[in-house]
Amino acid sequence: MLNEPESRRQAQAREQEEPTERSQPIPVIVAIITLAVVLSGVAYIVLSEPFGRADLGDRRTVADLRGPAPGAAAGAADGKQVFTANCAACHQATGKGLPGVFPPLDGSEWVAGDERTVANILLHGITGELTVMGNSFKGAMPSFQQLSDAELAAVASYVRGEWSNKAGALKPELFETERKASTRTTPFNGGAELKALTAKAP
Repeated sequence: MLNEPESRRQAQAREQEEPTERSQPIPVIVAIITLAVVLSGVAYIVLSEPFGRADLGDRRTVADLRGPAPGAAAGAADGKQVFTANCAACHQATGKGLPGVFPPLDGSEWVAGDERTVANILLHGITGELTVMGNSFKGAMPSFQQLSDAELAAVASYVRGEWSNKAGALKPELFETERKASTRTTPFNGGAELKALTAKAP
């Protein structure tokens, strides 16, 4: 019975100690892993190329924002500025694109190729499969027909002469002519349709 001394002793022996709070510092291995993750994140941000939407920020310098130099033709567009605002988010400021996602412009046979093809890509966009420098890309590039002929000529000329590209500049009149000559309302369907364009007389 519980009122007997031996029974009370056995019952007390079965009781556990009252829980107490103790200092539980973060284990050293967890602290090391956390610090490593934070440092790698900081290094990635500092060393990586800019990314995200171009309209939320770009890489223009103070000189770019000052506008054309004194004596520049009225209404002249800055090709680098147009590229930064509309193209760099996908094709990157280096023109190298993103492997397997966005094709490069630096060294691209399409960029250095037929002037009408370049103009029509910018005016109407392209979707589907496109081979650039031996690599296949399957995505979509939007139309930039909302830009003026001067802006389109400026950005095309910038891309054709930037990085390792050595192609000639394009004139706004080319875009004006191609814009008027076409009734297309959809993007070109891959490289095959673009090649067919070059086979046609202007």
